[in-house]
Amino acid sequence: MSKNGSKKRKIDLVVISDVHLGTYGCQAAELLNYLRSIKPKKVILNGDIIDIWQFKKSYWPKEHMQVIRHIIKWITDGVEVYYITGNHDEMLRKFVDFKINSFKIVNKVVLKLDDKTAWFFHGDVFDVTMQHSKWLAKLGSNGYDLLILINSLVNKISGFFGKGKISLSKKIKNSVKSAVKHINNFEKTAVDIAVENNFDYVVCGHIHHPKMETFQSLDKEVTYLNSGDWVENLTALEYHKSTWTIYKYDEDSFKSLQKENDDNEGILEKSNKEIFNELLMDFNLIKP
Repeated sequence: MSKNGSKKRKIDLVVISDVHLGTYGCQAAELLNYLRSIKPKKVILNGDIIDIWQFKKSYWPKEHMQVIRHIIKWITDGVEVYYITGNHDEMLRKFVDFKINSFKIVNKVVLKLDDKTAWFFHGDVFDVTMQHSKWLAKLGSNGYDLLILINSLVNKISGFFGKGKISLSKKIKNSVKSAVKHINNFEKTAVDIAVENNFDYVVCGHIHHPKMETFQSLDKEVTYLNSGDWVENLTALEYHKSTWTIYKYDEDSFKSLQKENDDNEGILEKSNKEIFNELLMDFNLIKP
């Protein structure tokens, strides 16, 4: 990105997960800034993009619709977009293999990246709670959403006194031994299965814990990657020129970001209905 923010960074592949659109914790405005700053060739939406569990008709800010519209614009521009289903958007699993233009809904993706093979999936398949006690998982999700609301209030007060943002949920997770053990087990399981299938990269979401680490197992080297989330960590994975990096959103770098004239000018003044109608026009579903 140039100093004036007008030039988009070219990326071969971007992986975004756990956005949780439709919830109070979703940092949609920050995500929108990020989406507008990049020009990817391929996009992996690795689950829990729209939080169908927590979705409420009464809460769908314009920024959430704008994120959807920006992704739709990528699709109409020919960018290859894979939507991998997660546990919070599991309803979409009914539509696996649905394809329109360069967009496809899938449960997993295997891609060749240069001379290596990458396996992408959300990760909830490893979650025993999801497999056997879905009601308990949903109860936990409701508590998590309440915690995020409290966290937002804490950060407003913190900001008023000139202090930085804090993540209560991250602090709680990092301090609870069972949560740390769950993350470690999750990573080990992902790596072991990747080794068995001769994958070089295993790329997940789900646990909201951004990470990139190379493991040695059974004489096979596997790189585990997790894209994190856009609730607590505001992170994504980027692959460009044969190199993986974890992108971490920096609010200061976007303060002077200029809106792009081609798709952003005046959008903040539009209602959700107007944005949605423009989205339908992008797909030629309605006429202007």
